[in-house]
Amino acid sequence: MLEKMRNIGIMAHIDAGKTTTTERILYYSGKIHKIGEIDDGAATMDFMKQEQERGITIASAAITTEWKGYKINIIDTPGHVDFTAEVERSLRVLDGAVAVICAVGWVQPQTETVWKQADEFHVPRICFVNKMDRVGADFFGAMEDVRKKFGCEPVALEIPMGSGQDFEGVIDLLKMKEICWDSETEGEKFTESEISDEYKELAQEWREKLVDTVASNDEELTDLYIEGREISVEQLVSALRKATINRTLVPFLCGSSRHNQGVQPLIDAVVAYLPSPDEVPPAEGIHVKRNEEEKILVKCDPDSKTPAGLVFKIQYDREAGILCFVRMYSGKISTGTQVYNVGKKKRERVNRILRVNANRMEQMDSISAGDIAVFVGLKFAQTGDTLGSEGMPVLLESVKFPEPVISIAIEPETMGDRAKLQETLEILSREDPTFTFRDDEETGQLVISGMGELHLDVLVTRIRDDFKVQCRVGSPQVTYRESISTAADYKEEFSKVLAGKENAACLTIHIEPRETGAGNSYTCAVHDNSIPKEIYEAIEQSIQSCFTSGIRMGYPCTDIAVSVIDIKYDELTASTFAFEAAAAEAFDKACESATPELLEPVMEVDIECPSEFVGDAMSQITQRGGMIVSMDEKSGESVIHAKAPMAKMFGFSTNLRSVTQGRASFGMVFSHFQVKV
Repeated sequence: MLEKMRNIGIMAHIDAGKTTTTERILYYSGKIHKIGEIDDGAATMDFMKQEQERGITIASAAITTEWKGYKINIIDTPGHVDFTAEVERSLRVLDGAVAVICAVGWVQPQTETVWKQADEFHVPRICFVNKMDRVGADFFGAMEDVRKKFGCEPVALEIPMGSGQDFEGVIDLLKMKEICWDSETEGEKFTESEISDEYKELAQEWREKLVDTVASNDEELTDLYIEGREISVEQLVSALRKATINRTLVPFLCGSSRHNQGVQPLIDAVVAYLPSPDEVPPAEGIHVKRNEEEKILVKCDPDSKTPAGLVFKIQYDREAGILCFVRMYSGKISTGTQVYNVGKKKRERVNRILRVNANRMEQMDSISAGDIAVFVGLKFAQTGDTLGSEGMPVLLESVKFPEPVISIAIEPETMGDRAKLQETLEILSREDPTFTFRDDEETGQLVISGMGELHLDVLVTRIRDDFKVQCRVGSPQVTYRESISTAADYKEEFSKVLAGKENAACLTIHIEPRETGAGNSYTCAVHDNSIPKEIYEAIEQSIQSCFTSGIRMGYPCTDIAVSVIDIKYDELTASTFAFEAAAAEAFDKACESATPELLEPVMEVDIECPSEFVGDAMSQITQRGGMIVSMDEKSGESVIHAKAPMAKMFGFSTNLRSVTQGRASFGMVFSHFQVKV
């Protein structure tokens, strides 16, 4: 029954009350029998040890509950900027979202990020203004802030009775009733009563605004409204549902999750206004054997003979192994059957299908279109892979992830742990696409990269605590380069007696600097047929290896042109060994006399930030010896293009976030090498 199913996400800025709200939804829907508080580390959805210790959500957790005959799959997403990718991959597979907004802080930086992501994936949403019991809470101010910042049309379904310590409950503008919650039953019981005289006028004013806003978005209701005829609650709800799904209106509710007020009407609103899986546009995909530009629409049909599911998250479980979170878009997959991984072109067996309940699992026989479940037994699947059939290999649009922006070096405490560390990093990078690792060939270090310092700190703690691999971390070494600034010639004569035989060689080389970024080049200007081919090869091989071993400091060379201009060859004493040694010596001596230089890597940095923080963002770059290249505007934000030395960019993401209230983001790619000042 697709119309009785909802796939929703809870999204917001850090500390707006997402997990607290989810906890209440689970309690009132009978999924849990005791409310766990985040402050005590007992929240159902924050089941990871680190989430309990830090009091924040790190990984998006999924759970399924029921409410008045409706099945609701809920994903509680993180609010910290370092875990933006967790939100991104969850929104990709959700049909609707609840944006939790702080009644005091209104629209906060990370709220902006998740709202933009929801816009990108065309996710309909409703807003819950939380923390109405706090001093300074302002429901109407929060609504106006959302209207201003996101250009959407908010519509209040409730208004609060009082705020701060005087917050008593809410007024339902559709039923025109007061709702007050009983604190003794942890908000489980509530009473509906007639609106008191104190709030009658305000309630009437906002009821008229509600009818006016909804009617202006629906042609049928507009006619009734103009004619002055009565619009029923059923008509309002139906029109509001249509407008919410089309994303022309955003319904607003309010309450205080911490004090168990306002959550039941929120669950009713999820069921009433957010879409079922068959009410959202079909997923788009491409047929891998046909024209790649031709889009195929995958309709949400449980009876379809061609299954299609998207792996949107991978999680490692110590007992079950790799868990693959799958959203089904079409057809049905049963336990024990084979599926076809379309992207990897491999067949895989689904050993078990599990219904997710945070950190507990329930066995399922099958999963049909519109549902979310966990597959156990897939060996090759990664985030973004499509599971389908070989007969109709449709590749669904994958999830795109931002590039990692911060790196640190990591090493095991004992050499015996190196293989185990490598294995652990592979598991973590499969779990989290924004986490990467690589062996730096030049420095010999193992370097891990992620979205921020907290992100890497969490991962390193997991390596130590969950995987029991003891390791040390430190700043990665910057790989410099060496070059020359002037031209030089050098003649080298080599002679050595080995095993009673003389080995001699004589050659002259010319070296000169090339333009920045041109790389190294080698040419031989001598063309003498009497000299064997092996001699030419020995000289070239020797020069090429000199390029990698450096001049003074041992860093690789760059932008040097080497030309062999003379070779003295005597067949009685010549040997490949002698010419190799002569070429290496000639290169070293020539470079020493050509004013060698040390070059450092320069990064191209693009910073996106709100216009009011442009000055702060620019000063962060210039303080690091960077140079602003240009600036332009992009969809209401300023984009700063700059160049800065890599060695001074460590810790930049943390500083940039602190001066821009976490609202700036940046990307960094290698540009070129320049002389180290």
